[in-house]
Amino acid sequence: MIQRRSFLMGAVVGAAGLSLPLSRVRAAAAEALKPLALPPPISTAERMQRLARARQLMQQNGIGSLIVESGSSLDYLTGVQWHRSERLTAAVIPATGDPIIVTPFFEMPSVKETLAVPAEIRTWNEDEDPLKLVADFLRERGVATEPVAFEETDRYFIVDRLAAQLPAMKQMSAHSVVRALRLIKSPAELALMQTANDITMRAMLHAGEAVRAGMTPADFGSAIDAATSSLGGSPEFSLVLIDEAAAQPHGSNKPQVVKPGSTILFDCGCTVHGYQSDISRTFVFGSPSAEQRKVWDQVHEGQQIAIRAAKMGVPVGTIDDAVRAAYESWGYGPGYKLPGLPHRTGHGIGMDGHEPAYLVHGDMTPLAAGMCFSDEPGIYIPGKFGVRLEDCWHMTEAGPKFFTQPPPSIDRPFG
Repeated sequence: MIQRRSFLMGAVVGAAGLSLPLSRVRAAAAEALKPLALPPPISTAERMQRLARARQLMQQNGIGSLIVESGSSLDYLTGVQWHRSERLTAAVIPATGDPIIVTPFFEMPSVKETLAVPAEIRTWNEDEDPLKLVADFLRERGVATEPVAFEETDRYFIVDRLAAQLPAMKQMSAHSVVRALRLIKSPAELALMQTANDITMRAMLHAGEAVRAGMTPADFGSAIDAATSSLGGSPEFSLVLIDEAAAQPHGSNKPQVVKPGSTILFDCGCTVHGYQSDISRTFVFGSPSAEQRKVWDQVHEGQQIAIRAAKMGVPVGTIDDAVRAAYESWGYGPGYKLPGLPHRTGHGIGMDGHEPAYLVHGDMTPLAAGMCFSDEPGIYIPGKFGVRLEDCWHMTEAGPKFFTQPPPSIDRPFG
């Protein structure tokens, strides 16, 4: 049960509800939550280092050129922040020399606004094939006969239409370049992720302290998003699940309302200069039942099992194995069966909320300093409730380090 004086609102919150009307709860985010000091965005110098490392990895892996279309990897390498559509905007990076950006002619001024590295922008008109532009550039650089690597989220039409322009094209995965770069976060990236996590934690606390009977997921979500914006983050998602819906990891469309004894699950994240947070908290409105307390304590121990298993060099999938073995010994599962843990123990995180590597059985990626993951070994009991506690962490030479500390007990769900 949450029963303490809110440092944000000066109101006592508990099973009896909140003395302030909901409209003032929402308004308090703008009035009382002051923006945090944000770290600077990723510098041009750091992006230049990324491109230099990309070229080095390309040469080591026999890659002549790399194609990255709009999305987080394009931003990671060039700073260009652009949406995907049927019109191609992409970077073409040769193994030597500067990249080019290919984009529609009428989009060039907008694309240029976020370009953060030296790169020529080559444009195409609506009646032209942009992949011919790419093929012409590869011929110009003398790499048209060398393997072309495609970033893992590039759409098929790019591969297909470039192959029509270059019939002898040899295609490769860009995992050895882009994934290798993005797996390891720099100090600047870690600082942005730390701030994103700090913002999300404060926003969730704000909403959690405002709980009262009759609230819906939408009520909580609007309070969390408003607080996130006020604190300086960009809201990414605010998933709120109540009672039986909390047993479905990604929710339900059925009506949900808080009542005494309700299990309430928050799963929220924001971005700061493109870098994400992802935190989950589960708490009870009123006094927890013996079953709610037991499951909460088991999930809390599951988080600790995962972090204890995080050792330098171990395959990241073995972290999931350690948690699942404990859960099975407690009578859950086996494996991914319910009641139990139907999803992986955690996922990589950075510019994307979910990115490689994954804390799931069989992922053999060796754990290394600079990798970042969620730790979220939930337990779900269909028809009753679910509990998920999620905190993100990064690996250091001295061991794993949480961005946010897991809560100590169901009676102190926000620490």
